[in-house]
Amino acid sequence: MLSKLALRNVMRSARDYLVYFLTMMLVTAIMFAFHSLLFSREIQQLFEMAVLFAVLVGLATFFVVLIVAWLINYMVRFILEKRSREFGIYLLIGMKKKEISRLYMRESLLLGAAAFAGGLALGILLQQILLAILYSMIMMEYRPRLEWSMGCLITTAACYGGCYLLALLRCRGKFRKMNIHALMSSQKQNEEIRESHEQAKRWLLPLSGLFLLAFALFLFFFKAWDGAVILGFLLGLVLTIYVFYTGVAAWVICYIRRKGSWIFKGQNLFLLRQFSSKLKTLRFTLGTLTSLFVLALLGCAIALMFNDYQNQTLLDKWPFDVMVFSSDTSDTFREELDLLNRECSVEESLIYDIRQNGTDTVNAWLYAHLKTFGGAYTDEDGGLDREALGRDEIWAYYEHDTYLALSDYNRLREMAGLLPVELEEGEYLLHLKERVWDETGDFTGELEIVAESDSGEPGTIANPVSGEAEVTADPDSGTTEHPTYLRPAGIYTEPLSQDGHNGADYLLIVTDRTAERMTPYYRLLTVNLDGPAPDDLLRKLDAIPSEDSIMDLGGHRENTDMACGTDNIVVYVVTNIVRDNLIPEVKFMLSSIIFALVYIGLVFVCVALTVLSVQQLSDSAKYRFRYQVLHQIGLGQREISKVILKQLAGFYLCPILFAALISGTISMYLGWKFNVHTGTHTAAAGYFGLAFLLFLCVYAVYFVVTYVGFLRNVLAKDCR
Repeated sequence: MLSKLALRNVMRSARDYLVYFLTMMLVTAIMFAFHSLLFSREIQQLFEMAVLFAVLVGLATFFVVLIVAWLINYMVRFILEKRSREFGIYLLIGMKKKEISRLYMRESLLLGAAAFAGGLALGILLQQILLAILYSMIMMEYRPRLEWSMGCLITTAACYGGCYLLALLRCRGKFRKMNIHALMSSQKQNEEIRESHEQAKRWLLPLSGLFLLAFALFLFFFKAWDGAVILGFLLGLVLTIYVFYTGVAAWVICYIRRKGSWIFKGQNLFLLRQFSSKLKTLRFTLGTLTSLFVLALLGCAIALMFNDYQNQTLLDKWPFDVMVFSSDTSDTFREELDLLNRECSVEESLIYDIRQNGTDTVNAWLYAHLKTFGGAYTDEDGGLDREALGRDEIWAYYEHDTYLALSDYNRLREMAGLLPVELEEGEYLLHLKERVWDETGDFTGELEIVAESDSGEPGTIANPVSGEAEVTADPDSGTTEHPTYLRPAGIYTEPLSQDGHNGADYLLIVTDRTAERMTPYYRLLTVNLDGPAPDDLLRKLDAIPSEDSIMDLGGHRENTDMACGTDNIVVYVVTNIVRDNLIPEVKFMLSSIIFALVYIGLVFVCVALTVLSVQQLSDSAKYRFRYQVLHQIGLGQREISKVILKQLAGFYLCPILFAALISGTISMYLGWKFNVHTGTHTAAAGYFGLAFLLFLCVYAVYFVVTYVGFLRNVLAKDCR
């Protein structure tokens, strides 16, 4: 008999809490699909960085399990409270607490098992969609195929089942403590609204607004961020969210008490009373949901930032097919060229030296002025604080300024599909990353680029800053000599692989005669291939032994003498570059971050919206009487439908708009910093705008389902 009763109750629960049932199916499908990527043998074989993907998705699963456990625990307790009168009647007719507890646990397990089975079927479809998206992002062809892993199934079942069992065990303890009176009066206790000190509490609303303003100013103007500051910032923000809802509830109650003019228009009084009662009883829940919405929107916005980076900047990061770095300026790259000629068709190649003359003029200016360093190496006069720089191990730039001969530069431009440039004796060009140029503009007027005179005689080129020739004394010879200053002849910002190969962030281009008098710094081999590179070419290049390099965690060769530039978000500095091999690998790394953030955001949104929907639909029976009263005093079905729409819209829009205000502000800051550090050009508001539009699509689906269900439950026959 208990089995039949449990089955009947499961069917009824699945109908009454359809949104919850469908959400648990969707959560199961999402978990299964993402876990299947972890156990995909093909992904593990294709990418050596598959471990990173596993770590990120595993970390995302940890947060997903926490929030799913909260949802299941919330819903199990919620359904228990809604059915408390039913369970009280069971006690009255002679059933024991243990039997009722066992019945409820059986019902919950059947409901959970049905959602899990349906979720697995949906998860197989979602798995194919995720794999197709992943392969498209990393520019590889995907052929649909079913991947089934016992490890994936066990992991998903363990996460899902563990959450359910923990929630049911907690409810089992509540059953033991409840008696008939407590069960029969449980719903009435939930409907009680205690109003106390509302006049004082209403000031929490403007106070929370001031706190949010203070947080925004702190976000944009505070410089010394660290782990403790970030944690304090987040805790304060979450506390402010909860304070906000307490203040809003008190403000609405006080507005109704003083009979504000707006409450007498239409059905506003009815709606305000409904809204205030919900805020009073659910302010903690709404605060939690708002926090989830903030995290979901931020996660989606950050995922869009990384996606924008890999689509907008990554393809331009390496304009040449193959590049090899060597700190040995006599290196002939014989082994590398033999390998390239053996494995693929070489179209053109160039071996050249990056040079230096013992100066660091450009380095000093960039260390002192770039926002990346936050003024840490700027002295009181706006110049470089060399003492502060010496205290830190900074690998952004080489020790000396990096120079390149004009002939080699024009050959590189030709290989990159660019037009050659001209340069007269006594001039120099600055080739700069576009990201740095966007921040600094033309700063060559502040530089004094020194070169030796042609014959050792006094130079004839004036100081570009002062306009006068300078005379310096040589303490060894007792003679005086005139340093020669090069004149700036322009700035170029086309992509030229400047993450440590062709300089770090910049190159100074000088004539061949000037370059010959400089000292070779390091040597490069640059190659363009006729056709795509083999999939394992980079691995074979890295296998060539080198005395001055080590293997990094990704299995690539890394030279300890290389600088890395000032790209902070995505930094990939390796000795050997094979564009066709590295771009899919870096895209896979970025896709790992994107997928993990989308995974968390999607589950958080579904969980939060489920709670909102279930709260409204479960109270529809109670609202039926209230709307019947509205019908009896003259409101037709259309007017009642509009009132219901306004009620649901207010309840739905309050947390999402508040979350949008908070997450939008933070996204603006993060988007601005992201553009500064990566060189992307998307407006900072664009990342959040697109994330919010995607969010609203999911939001609209839940809202429509809730609205239709609410209308069906509330509009009884006498309201039609």
